[in-house]
Amino acid sequence: MKAWRVHANGEPREVMRLEDVPDPRPGPGQLLLRVRAANINFPDALLCRGQYQARPPLPFTPGVEICGEILEAGPGATGETGARVLAQPPLPDGGFAELAVVAASGVLPAPDALDDAEAAALHIGYQTGWFGLHRRARLRAGETLLVHAAAGGVGSAAVQLGKAAGARVIGVTGGPEKARAARELGCDLVLDRRADDVVAAVKEATGGRGADVVYDPVGGEAYAQSARCVAFEGRIVVVGFASGTIPSPALNHALVKNYSILGLHWGLYHLHDPAAIAACHEELTKLAAQGVVKPLIGGRVPLAGAAQAVQRVADGATTGRVVVLPGREETR
Repeated sequence: MKAWRVHANGEPREVMRLEDVPDPRPGPGQLLLRVRAANINFPDALLCRGQYQARPPLPFTPGVEICGEILEAGPGATGETGARVLAQPPLPDGGFAELAVVAASGVLPAPDALDDAEAAALHIGYQTGWFGLHRRARLRAGETLLVHAAAGGVGSAAVQLGKAAGARVIGVTGGPEKARAARELGCDLVLDRRADDVVAAVKEATGGRGADVVYDPVGGEAYAQSARCVAFEGRIVVVGFASGTIPSPALNHALVKNYSILGLHWGLYHLHDPAAIAACHEELTKLAAQGVVKPLIGGRVPLAGAAQAVQRVADGATTGRVVVLPGREETR
């Protein structure tokens, strides 16, 4: 089969190579999947650079979430041949390939309401948003939610989930194109970090109170802005550091203003509370069926275009999700 491989760390466009590798075989408790769609996540770029918290042995295939079709079940595994499922291929054999082997215990049914690309983009981003907003921040209807990078893959999920929860959503973006996308997603107010004073605008929009919940996958200056415009008893959810700068919160400031700083590492729920992940997926499937959530797909590329697409995600040059479709011959 064809698979992208990384033999040395560096920028994705420079270190990802499309190679012919032996077809994988499912072992005990595993399923062999045909990859119908593989969503690109920012961690894929960090993996290529050797900057992610997990560092798989070289060479490895990136791609941490897919929508696939069951081709074969290994000994002791159950799975209906032809069924469409969501899965996270374990590294070093990720999803930017034509075939993938995954643990049967970890697959989830792909929502019928979503196509392959949308389904592949539902799992990590929307699960992260759901756990961040509901489990960690306890977002309530009528509260104000501030979302940084609101037109990105992670932020766009939080915008839709916030609206579904009855919150007033303020989205922060970078540039007119992303601002338009955030408005289309349903943001009640959109701020362009390149042109607007984010802190002043949030305070004005909330009558001086500030945002009740802040969803921050960016870090750096975005976090600094968050701390300056979070409300009394507000909650800042730290999701990631796409800016490349990890902030050092002033805890005395959190004490004086009475706000909470909440970390979210969604992957830990696989270890500590896997039943919560399954329950969240059921809820997300219902919301998808109702048309309340629908992943924003900013690009669909063939397998041959994966390296350039991962680089674009790394450079912050994309809107929504970019998804690799191994069966697709032309880029759209």
